[in-house]
Amino acid sequence: MIILETKSLQKIYTTRFGGNRVRALSNVSFSVEQGEYVAIMGESGSGKTTLLNILAAFDKPTSGKVYLDGRNIGEVKENEISVFRRDNLGFVFQEFNLLDTFNLQDNIFLPLVLSGKKYKEMNERLQPIARRLGIAKILTKYPYEVSGGQKQRAAVARALITNPKLLLADEPTGALDSHSTDDLLKIFNAVNQDGQTILMVTHSTKAASHASRVLFIKDGEVFHQIYRGSNTNEQMYQKISDTLTLLATGGDYNE
Repeated sequence: MIILETKSLQKIYTTRFGGNRVRALSNVSFSVEQGEYVAIMGESGSGKTTLLNILAAFDKPTSGKVYLDGRNIGEVKENEISVFRRDNLGFVFQEFNLLDTFNLQDNIFLPLVLSGKKYKEMNERLQPIARRLGIAKILTKYPYEVSGGQKQRAAVARALITNPKLLLADEPTGALDSHSTDDLLKIFNAVNQDGQTILMVTHSTKAASHASRVLFIKDGEVFHQIYRGSNTNEQMYQKISDTLTLLATGGDYNE
């Protein structure tokens, strides 16, 4: 079943005084099946961040449509968009976006608090997630008291606790050391195997090599896709590296 679909997305930015028009997205169409793990890659300025912002309903396309579980995101009213995001999307950011004045537990609870959930339900949701992510014993600590890897695990818990239809990750390994990166990618693989749909924007070949499909964006369009199939992570890594080389050199993919 298709959980996310984009149709002919275009995004054109006009400079402050209307003198220049910058085309960030030209014609982006793709779909994501429920339970898929998709990575999006491309050089800086290729349109990845713009695409992610549109998928997250932080921005609107100049033309084209985005459907999440069959609903046109563009038709969600402005005063309902925050609730729509909270009820349907989970977010994992490079810089964690945790509040230093809240301990980890309260940071994770925040989207449920905003939804009006009772403490008992929040705690029942949290405990299995916290155990799985290895943060059950540090929930009372504050973000400045734990490592980057632990902060990112808390951010993942916050994203998962709402049972989102789609988990959006923006450079989730960008601020992590290699050990914490490996741990996070194992977590993503595990939650994906449990059925969670993940869409990750990343510059990291290693991170992308864990996905079941990799989309490459070039000049605001989908340039190429790699499907995992029977490929190992190492084989995916090599295929991704080869494609990134083509992106950088301006070659065509004719495989």
